[in-house]
Amino acid sequence: MSDLREAAMKAKAWPFEEARRILKRYEKKAPEKGYVLFETGYGPSGLPHIGTFGEVARTTMIRRAFEVLSDIPTRLICFSDDMDGMRKVPGNVPNRERLAEDLQRPLTSVYDPFETHDSFGDHNNAMLRRFLDTFGFDYEFYSATEFYKSGQFDEILLRCAERYDDLMAIMLKSLREERAATYSIFLPIHPETGRVMYVPMKNVDAEKGEITFDDEDGKEWTLPVTGGNVKLQWKPDFGARWAALGVDFEMYGKDHSTNTPIYDGICRALGERAPEHFTYELFLDDSGQKISKSSGNGISIDDWLKYASTESLSYFMFQKPKTAKRLYFDVIPKAMDEYHQQLRAYHTQDVAQQVNNPVWHIHGGDVPQSTMVVPFSMLLNLASAAGAEDKAAMWAFIKRYAPTASPDSHPDVDAAAGYAVRYYEDFVKPTKVFRAPDEKERAAMEDLAARLKAFDGTADDETLQSLVFAVGKEHEFENLREWFKALYEVLLGQSQGPRFGGFIALYGVNETATLIDKGLAGQLS
Repeated sequence: MSDLREAAMKAKAWPFEEARRILKRYEKKAPEKGYVLFETGYGPSGLPHIGTFGEVARTTMIRRAFEVLSDIPTRLICFSDDMDGMRKVPGNVPNRERLAEDLQRPLTSVYDPFETHDSFGDHNNAMLRRFLDTFGFDYEFYSATEFYKSGQFDEILLRCAERYDDLMAIMLKSLREERAATYSIFLPIHPETGRVMYVPMKNVDAEKGEITFDDEDGKEWTLPVTGGNVKLQWKPDFGARWAALGVDFEMYGKDHSTNTPIYDGICRALGERAPEHFTYELFLDDSGQKISKSSGNGISIDDWLKYASTESLSYFMFQKPKTAKRLYFDVIPKAMDEYHQQLRAYHTQDVAQQVNNPVWHIHGGDVPQSTMVVPFSMLLNLASAAGAEDKAAMWAFIKRYAPTASPDSHPDVDAAAGYAVRYYEDFVKPTKVFRAPDEKERAAMEDLAARLKAFDGTADDETLQSLVFAVGKEHEFENLREWFKALYEVLLGQSQGPRFGGFIALYGVNETATLIDKGLAGQLS
C-alpha cells in the first residue's frame, strides 16, 4: 500500500470518511456495472446558484478521495430534473408575464425569458454546464427530458407499473388523507396542452405498460408510461433514478433528509440497492434566510467570481458542510486569505497532514504553490487608502512591498489586486464612515505620524507593527485593540482592518504619515 493510500485510510477529512463508506459497499465484490457511480441533482426551475455548484464540488472531493482508496473506476453524473413542471414564475428573470403562460409545462417546454435558448430549462442547463466547465469538473450531464424520451428510463418505468401498489404503499404512508386520495406516482404529460397533470389514476395496466386517467375537463386518456409520455412524482423519481442508473452515492441538502427513507424504499422496491448518502446543511443569506434559486437571494455563481478566485469558493465549500453557513459577500475576503494560508502550509506538511488539508481536496492532490505575498484583506485596505481604481495603481504599492513581484511571476497577487478593487468599490467604499479622533487618540496619532516621518529603519511588517504597538502602550491604551480600532476608524473608515504594521509596509511609511495627517485634519471621506 502506498504512503498516500495508507494516510487516506486514516484521514479524518470528511471526503475520506465518506469515501471509506463507499469503499465498504464493495469490500466483498466489485460493482457489476464496472464502476462506482456518483450523482448530483439539479432542479433548473431558477438560475443556478452557488449552492448548486457546492453539490458538484463536494461530490467531486469525495470521488477524488475514493480514487485514492480504490482502483475501481468512477463516473460522476450531473442530473437535471428539467422535465419537472414549472410550478411558479421565478422572481429574478425578465419577461415574467410571458413566462406565466407556460406554468405547469415541463421546464424544457417553457419559453426562455432570456430568449437565448429553446427553453427555460435549456437556458438554465447551459448556465450550469458553463459554470461546471469553468471549474474543470469531470462529469457527464444528464437531462431528465432526454432520459425519459430516449427510452433509457423505460425499463424502470415499466417496473414501476408492475410494482405500482408497492410503490404507492411507500408514498401513501407519508401523505395526508386528502392528498393521498388523489395521489399517483405517475404524472402524465397532457397530449394536447403539454402540461404536467397531477391527477389520480383510473387504471394502471402493468401488462401493457399503460395508465388511464381523466384530465381536468373530464376527458379520459390512456398513455404508455414509456417514451416521455409520463414522468414520476419527484420523490419516486429520486429512488427510481437511483435504481435505473445504479447510483452508489448522492448528497443533498438537509431539507431532503426526512425523505431519505422514501427514496431508499422506492429504490429497493424496484429491486435495486439504495446508494450511500451525505446530507449537508443549507446556506443562508445575509439575513439568515435559506438561499433559494427562485428568489435569487444570496450570491449568484458569477458574483463570487467577480470578487474572488474559483479556488477560494471551493475552499468555502469544503469547510464544515454539516454546519449552516452564511453565504454572502462578506465571507469572500476570509475565504481568499484562508485558502492561501492552507496552500502555504501544505508544502511544509507530511502526507498524513496533507490529506487533511482542504487544498488537497480542492486540487485533487496536485497542489500549486501560493504566490500571494500580500493578504487579500491587506489589498482591500490598500485599495481603500490609495483610492485605487484599477490593479495597475495597486501594483505601484505592491512592488515596493515585494520588489521581485510582478503580474507574471505572481499571478495570484495580480488577480487578487483586480478582485480587491472591485470588491472595495462595490462593498467597502459605500459603507465607509470616518470619524474624528478623541483627544487621547489624536495625541497618539500625532506621535505615530511624527515617528513615521523620522523613521529610517527597515520597513518590514514586524518592525512597523512594534512601532505602532509601542505608541499605543506609551499613550496608555489599556486595551490595545481600542488603539488599533481607532486607527481603522479614523484612517480607513471602518472598525476592523489588517495588521497595521503590514499595512504601513505595503502602503508606505511616508504615505501612512500623510494619511494620518489627513485623518487628523478631517480630510478623509
